Amino acid sequence: RSSVRVLCGSNWSLVLQGQWMLEFYAPWCPACQQIEATWESFGKESERLGINVGKVDVTQEPGLSGRFFVTTLPTIYHANDGVFRRYRGSRTLEDLQDYILERKWEAVEPVAGWKSPSSIMMHGMAGLFHFSGWIRQIHNYLTGTLGVHVWVSYAIFILATLLIGLLLGL
Repeated sequence: RSSVRVLCGSNWSLVLQGQWMLEFYAPWCPACQQIEATWESFGKESERLGINVGKVDVTQEPGLSGRFFVTTLPTIYHANDGVFRRYRGSRTLEDLQDYILERKWEAVEPVAGWKSPSSIMMHGMAGLFHFSGWIRQIHNYLTGTLGVHVWVSYAIFILATLLIGLLLGL
């Protein structure tokens, strides 16, 4: 059994308390596959280090990756009682352990308040990612299930966007 905790939209707030290291990954990403064994070993050392180790699959949790503004894979964050810092060091087990044991995270500038994953701004960003997933599902339903041509689906979304804009403008 893995000691790395899988985080999702419903339990991500666990990282707001205590000390965490989080990895954002995608199963298809070669760099993520390379660090997987190291991350599992790091998770096994978590109790000794006094931290929690978690991971987030960005393909399953687009809202959560939007909240953390993940743009590259893998992305690693350190969190200590809701203060987030992006880890940019080497991805070896020794360097990850030293980052915690030697408290190297203290020298790293925290994520700005408005960009913090717990801020209102990033809450809105997560909502936009959820909304884009919902639009993709509707598009797939129209084209896959109903057999509507792709361009017709695009036209439907264009018209819906214009109508919503008109209604909001009025």
